[in-house]
Amino acid sequence: MKILRLLAVAALCLGASSAGAEALRIGVVPGAYSDAVTVAAREAKAEGLDVKVVEFSDWTTPNVALDAGDIDVNFFQHRPFMENAAKQKGYAFDIVGQGILSNIGLYSLKHKRLDEIPVGGSVALANDPVNQGRGLLLLQKAGLVRLKDGVGFLGTLDDIVENPKKLRFTEVEGPQLARITGDVDLAQGYPHFIVAAGSFDPTSGLIYSGIEDKLFTVSFVTKTSRKDDPAIRKFVTLFQNSDAVKRQIRKSFADSDKLYLLAWQN
Repeated sequence: MKILRLLAVAALCLGASSAGAEALRIGVVPGAYSDAVTVAAREAKAEGLDVKVVEFSDWTTPNVALDAGDIDVNFFQHRPFMENAAKQKGYAFDIVGQGILSNIGLYSLKHKRLDEIPVGGSVALANDPVNQGRGLLLLQKAGLVRLKDGVGFLGTLDDIVENPKKLRFTEVEGPQLARITGDVDLAQGYPHFIVAAGSFDPTSGLIYSGIEDKLFTVSFVTKTSRKDDPAIRKFVTLFQNSDAVKRQIRKSFADSDKLYLLAWQN
């Protein structure tokens, strides 16, 4: 049985394949990325391109499925995440189009300021290497921890050299962080997942990473062997030029300019 059938949590097929050609299969995660690609898929139908949107609940399976050939493209990861996955698993992937640069933040439903985080407080961070590293850099920016010099966004919990408040850490799959924010003193958060969960205000972060570093733009990724595929290129171009997609992305980020950037325009 194919990985796609085993592990994809939902699949939305937008139209039947035309003239016997298979639909372009695009893997996404819930929230802004799924919603935006779904809008583009509807518009692609009018352009003669059938698209199947496949939604995953985690940040591992979309690359496994892409490598296995169960999907043609995925849209959930930034370059450092892709390169780290390729190094670990031997994937041969390429970015074929820029997408959304999302601000990330540290959120609390128990405290209104960072200096209110108590000694021994609980902190939830993403459990994958690159995104955990970004969360740790935010904690360092907030003055709550100090990391080893030079670790950058590849830092892990083992790279914490100073933790004056003796914070306790919980590692969580990134898409689930919004759902457990109320259970901890402080949580790393992704605005689009917070909007999708509908649990609290995505603009209420106590500190943000900023949306200046385009290295962390979530982009369209495919196998290197298919980077010039005309159907893939056509879909990416349609996505980037669609006003309906841009409206959907804005809605998915709570209509707030501080939470995201359209990387292909900036």
